[in-house]
Amino acid sequence: MGRERILITVKTYPTLSRKHGELVCTAGVREDSSWIRLYPIPFRLLDYKDRYAKFDWIETTLVKSSSDPRPETYHPVDSNDIVNHGNLGLDDEWRERRRIILEKGQVQTRLADIITAAHENRYSLTVFKPAKILDFIWEEDDRDWNPDKIQQMRNAADQGELFAGGDDWRQTFNLIPKLPYKFSYRFADAAGRESELQVLDWEAGQLYWNCLRQCNGIESLALAKVRQKYLDTFRNTDLHFFLGTTKEYHSWALNPWVIIGVFPIPHKHQLELL
Repeated sequence: MGRERILITVKTYPTLSRKHGELVCTAGVREDSSWIRLYPIPFRLLDYKDRYAKFDWIETTLVKSSSDPRPETYHPVDSNDIVNHGNLGLDDEWRERRRIILEKGQVQTRLADIITAAHENRYSLTVFKPAKILDFIWEEDDRDWNPDKIQQMRNAADQGELFAGGDDWRQTFNLIPKLPYKFSYRFADAAGRESELQVLDWEAGQLYWNCLRQCNGIESLALAKVRQKYLDTFRNTDLHFFLGTTKEYHSWALNPWVIIGVFPIPHKHQLELL
């Protein structure tokens, strides 16, 4: 499909893959506000100059994924050929972010509509506006990565199947810590339907680790701080979700959607003059 310019809006907390190692699901919008998913990308192994933050404009050459039927999924022809054109800032109450994502794009408000769209494979990424935020919760999860999967990754590196320069990876690469909790939002949509969706955003995981350090390793205090931001602080914004489906459940699950990013945009205090 050639060269694309993309505004990165989503980076999920890393997961492990025997084939690709430590992976981050990245997604964003083109200048016309249409969605695109970049997967797989071994993000933490990219050269520093090629790494990118949320709301950076990047440019790269992409090809449609042959192993993922979801319509928005592409992967870079060369993960080392990602040009970063800088960050789209927060000026004027996030004016440009609002224009590209909310005003030019389509915002969904009903769960039934997006579930049907996923089952019909019409789209697997969208912006969603909850009608009401009910709660932000967590549940305990495994505290360590699956040792079998880690061993599979290391075996693949030994055999030269995982990343160029496998020796360097084995000697210098440390896996990101596994989150010991799963975070979720409970919310109601425009039709009054209540739901609970897991939050996979990298920023939620990183916030937990930062809070844990600030709280001297006391997990209950760290969790309370995460909840304070994602519930109390974000509920006072014009909160939108970036939703994505998982490849495994995309076409058949009762609700295949998860929250892959949050968009806590400030409320507009006055109408703009025409």
